Amino acid sequence: MTTGTTAAAGALDAQEVSVVVNGKTLVHPASLQVAPGEMVALVGPNGAGKSTLLRTFYRAQRPTSGRVLLDGTDVWRMPGKRLAQQLAAVLQETAGDFELTVYDVVAMGRTPHKRAFAGDDADDRDIILRALEELHVDALAHAPFDQLSGGEKQRVLIARALAQRTGTMVLDEPTNHLDLRHQLDTLRLVRRLGATAVIALHDLNLAAAFCDRICVMDAGRVVATGTPVEVLTPALLSEVYRVEAEVTEHPRTGVPHVTVQASP
Repeated sequence: MTTGTTAAAGALDAQEVSVVVNGKTLVHPASLQVAPGEMVALVGPNGAGKSTLLRTFYRAQRPTSGRVLLDGTDVWRMPGKRLAQQLAAVLQETAGDFELTVYDVVAMGRTPHKRAFAGDDADDRDIILRALEELHVDALAHAPFDQLSGGEKQRVLIARALAQRTGTMVLDEPTNHLDLRHQLDTLRLVRRLGATAVIALHDLNLAAAFCDRICVMDAGRVVATGTPVEVLTPALLSEVYRVEAEVTEHPRTGVPHVTVQASP
């Protein structure tokens, strides 16, 4: 079962986006074009600028220079409701716990599609229940959100984005708190939706397995963008991550598989 999307997959285009905060440059002019339906991983070490760049996509951080376009329109010139109907964001942390049930949190994803103060109709309820089932949190529907584990909360927030039914998704470390099964299930789900997706990931092997292209950042700069085969090389991993790594072809899938050489 899949909830699908309401909005068509969008074209996302970051054009020479830079972010300077308190005199410190967090992102140097960076460009990234994502085609409709394409799944792109944003990777790099801690502090590389991945989350900051993603924040400019969903208007949590205004670029100091450059712009982000969704289907040719600057996201900062779009009405907030229209943007929320087309783009959903899943963050790696929440500002605070919700004093709501799991069902209520997921239902928040329907807000952009309704008039002010309108209640959930039958279609809304069906979408919400399907999203809960997709992320395997339907058994928690009536549980208080603030009493969940970190992994459960993450799956609920992904379900909320799913219920939003947008054609474009921005996900910041969506697999961070998840066990192996739910990491795979989540990325399979995003892939199956057919939405345009930009996903910050630390696991390079997940990025290679699920994403069409990989954008590598280091020290606030985009240093490489291309297919997993083009980007995941021992030389680049040494330069960006400062580790010695072996890159082989996965025997079943044929995609690059990274093995870091551990020092004794």
